[in-house]
Amino acid sequence: MPQQENFYLNTTPIPATEVLKVAATPTAVILFEDFPLTDMPQAFDTSFAALFPVLVQAGINPIAAPFALHHRLPTDTVTFELGIAVDAPLTQEITADNGLVVKPSELPGGDIARLSYLGEYAGLGPAWSRFLQGLIDAGKQLAFPFWEVYVSDPSQAVDPATMRTDMYTLLES
Repeated sequence: MPQQENFYLNTTPIPATEVLKVAATPTAVILFEDFPLTDMPQAFDTSFAALFPVLVQAGINPIAAPFALHHRLPTDTVTFELGIAVDAPLTQEITADNGLVVKPSELPGGDIARLSYLGEYAGLGPAWSRFLQGLIDAGKQLAFPFWEVYVSDPSQAVDPATMRTDMYTLLES
């Protein structure tokens, strides 16, 4: 996958919370609104299978690992995007073979905080809590959205303890 030099999503693991200012990044996404939280694993499987053929069809290249971007805190439902940062914006919505609609979107620009988590996906909830509480304790004002980038591919046979997910949140400027 092509990578932009000095692009904030293409980094080595981030062992301590970092705050930086970034530009908005075009993405191709599938949006789920008020989606049942318990059905999220199926959404991931069907979305990423649909997304990559659509990008090929559109002549657009991924420039980072896939992500999930959350528009609000999850309850029994969640509103989120599953997608990937791309080298050029989609010019229109495209319906994938499985019926999912791939839409143009973007990762927000502005002040963000980030931190890498290494471990099984089951540990992501507590990792998010520690990350966000640390920002609050440091006097940062959290904003929406927040997102996680799945640097490690779970379909590859790897040790779950080494799976890397980078956590990001927008901050009030």
